Amino acid sequence: MRSPYLWVLIAFNLFWALSLSVIQELSKSLDYGSIVTLRFSMAGVGLLLLWPLLPGRAPRGWELVRTAVMGVVVFVIGQRLQVLGNKLSTAANSSVLTGLEPLLCSVGAALFLRERITGRRWGGFGLGMLGVALLHGVWRADFQFASLTASLIFISSFVCETVYSIMGKPLIARAGMAKVLTLTLVSGTVGNLLWEGRATLDAARQQPLSAWLWLAYLAVICTMVGYTLWFVVIRQTDVNVAALTIFVQPVAGILIARLWLKEPLHWGQLWGSVAIVVGLIVGLWNEKPTAKPAGLGQPARSVARELPVGEVDALD
Repeated sequence: MRSPYLWVLIAFNLFWALSLSVIQELSKSLDYGSIVTLRFSMAGVGLLLLWPLLPGRAPRGWELVRTAVMGVVVFVIGQRLQVLGNKLSTAANSSVLTGLEPLLCSVGAALFLRERITGRRWGGFGLGMLGVALLHGVWRADFQFASLTASLIFISSFVCETVYSIMGKPLIARAGMAKVLTLTLVSGTVGNLLWEGRATLDAARQQPLSAWLWLAYLAVICTMVGYTLWFVVIRQTDVNVAALTIFVQPVAGILIARLWLKEPLHWGQLWGSVAIVVGLIVGLWNEKPTAKPAGLGQPARSVARELPVGEVDALD
């Protein structure tokens, strides 16, 4: 695995895994729509304040339209589905279902970005999905989804999350990645405020300091830093490679849910964790960054000539 950013992304999935338990905690005093609105509004405002310092040019014309659409799909529709599904179920169950996201993300990359998924990566995905099945205890007589409806709602959010990679990768080849993220968050914030801005403001006035600190964690760490890091990784390698790192979340999420929310554990979660770790090793070991952004059909150096000087080195 030659790209150091992949190692960073693997570690960063621990923060995203924690977010599922954080949302469970916040849902005690906030409804799912308010959590989404406050989180992404705070992240959008934070990046807007940093706008003069962000490298690269802003999207223009149809690029700007696609950026706005991406923001609504990911940060309004997708995140509302994800938070609602998590709230209706448990943090541990949601962590397990997160294991389906890499598969959906990779299928989308193959269909729309024409990425080729190698045998090693399929093997990694297969082991990862086996690990998810073991984590869920599918062999047990009492096996059942915590709530089929909640699970389907949560899984449907992954389709929206995939849009961030499929639409985002071509955009960040021509514009500054941080500015693309900022504008997607702004469009998402506008959509969320139009949806239920008044109710969110009323709820926000009643929140204790601890809730604001957790919202800041979701906004700054999981969104501003995390979504930027994802762009950094997929600009250098295939989306389906980056997607493999998401298998860290089921393992970490279940442990966090146990330690923080006291949700029960079972032996299948141990063996599932082993299968997922082996899957990551098989799928990512000695992985090379791609030479060109998928779907653009031009060498990295050709793309680099269109970028500001400050962003050229990141392509190499």
